[in-house]
Amino acid sequence: MEAIIVFPAIDLKAGQVVRLAEGDMARATVYGDDPAAQALIFAEAGAQHLHVVDLDGSFAGGARNREAVEGILRAFPGHVQLGGGIRNRIAVDGWFDLGVSRIVMGTAALKDPAFVKDMARAYPGGIVVAVDARDGMVATEGWAELSDVPVVDLARRFEDAGVASLLFTDIGRDGLLKGANIEATVDLARQTRLPVIASGGVKGLDDIRMLALHAGEGIEGVITGRALFEGRLDLAAAIAMAGRV
Repeated sequence: MEAIIVFPAIDLKAGQVVRLAEGDMARATVYGDDPAAQALIFAEAGAQHLHVVDLDGSFAGGARNREAVEGILRAFPGHVQLGGGIRNRIAVDGWFDLGVSRIVMGTAALKDPAFVKDMARAYPGGIVVAVDARDGMVATEGWAELSDVPVVDLARRFEDAGVASLLFTDIGRDGLLKGANIEATVDLARQTRLPVIASGGVKGLDDIRMLALHAGEGIEGVITGRALFEGRLDLAAAIAMAGRV
C-alpha cells in the first residue's frame, strides 16, 4: 500500500506558534513562543516533513516572520514546506536559497497564475498550489476574500504546469477539530491529475487512516496542527498509521 505524508503544522503570528479558528486572525490560540523548539519536537517524534505558514505574511503579502522561519530551517533536519504571502520571484528565490523544500502559493495562484507557473518551471517539484475553499469557492488574501472561482476549476488550471501538488483546505473546518473533509478532498483528487494534500479539521487517528486508504487515488499527505498541540493526536502514531494502512 502507498503511504501518505503527515505534515505537522507550525503557524506563525508575531513570532509565536498559533492556530487559528476558520482562518480568523482574531481567533488565534497561542501554543508557544519558540517555533524552532517546536520544529525539533516534531522531528524527534519522527516527522520528516513540516508545514509552516507565515500568517501575518498571508495578509501583508510579504514575509513578516522571517526570523522565526529561519530558526525553524536551522532546527528541523527534514523538508520544510512554507506558505504565507510569497508572491514575487525575489521571495521565492530567497526562501529556496535558505533551504525551504517547497513553497505554497494560494493568492498568487488565483491572481497571477502565470507567475506561479513560471516558478513551477524554475523549481520543478518545488511549488504547491493552495486551494483554500469556503463552500466550494476559492478564498484568497489569508482567506479574507472569497472569489467566484470553484475549487476544481482553479486546480485544473495547474494540471500541466509542473506544480508538485495541491493543498486543499476546508476553511470551515480549519482549527475546529471537526474532522477532515475526506469526501471533498478525495473528490478533488479524483477530478484532477495532481496529488492532493488534505488540510483542515483533522481531529485524530481515524482521519489519518481514512485519508491513507485513498493514497492510490491521489492523496499525497495530510496537515495537522491543533490536534497535535492539544494532545488529541500523537504524531508518532499518526506517522505510523499513514505508512501502514
